[in-house]
Amino acid sequence: MILLQLFFEFFKIGLFSIGGGLATLPFLYDAADKTGWFTHADVTNLIAISESTPGPIGINAATYVGFLTDGLIGAIVATLGLMTPAIIIILIISRVLEKFQKSSLVQNLFYGLRPASTALIASAGVLVIQNAFFVISASGISVQIPHLILGVALLIIVNKVNLHPAFYILIAAVAGIVFKL
Repeated sequence: MILLQLFFEFFKIGLFSIGGGLATLPFLYDAADKTGWFTHADVTNLIAISESTPGPIGINAATYVGFLTDGLIGAIVATLGLMTPAIIIILIISRVLEKFQKSSLVQNLFYGLRPASTALIASAGVLVIQNAFFVISASGISVQIPHLILGVALLIIVNKVNLHPAFYILIAAVAGIVFKL
């Protein structure tokens, strides 16, 4: 039963997360709340791991959550659940686009999807910032000052120095280990 639920939850995420990996994040937070398979902190950690490892965030997330939930078979089922809608949609779109490629309706449809994708990614960014810099509990909101200082420092460095992104990941990882962030 859990495998079917894993497949269905990630099928829904794959179906509605238009815009790729970061657009899956609001759906992951929702799944965390609904299922209890993982926490919001797990999603934040997942983003850090996914950004520093090869592969799309959505696939890494599905694999990670599936593995946490039901081991290797859970990882495979959740990953397949996330990928299945994309495969189906791509097959349908490729057939439609062959026939209607010049149609203004089709072009406008794709143009209209851009704001939806942008909104999903922006929503994910807000949730990541919230989970990285603030602790929200029944007693109120507290700011994680060390995390905020590291974030601002990295933001300043990124804007002043043009280095490879792996360098910034390395700095954040070392700071996290040294300062136990």
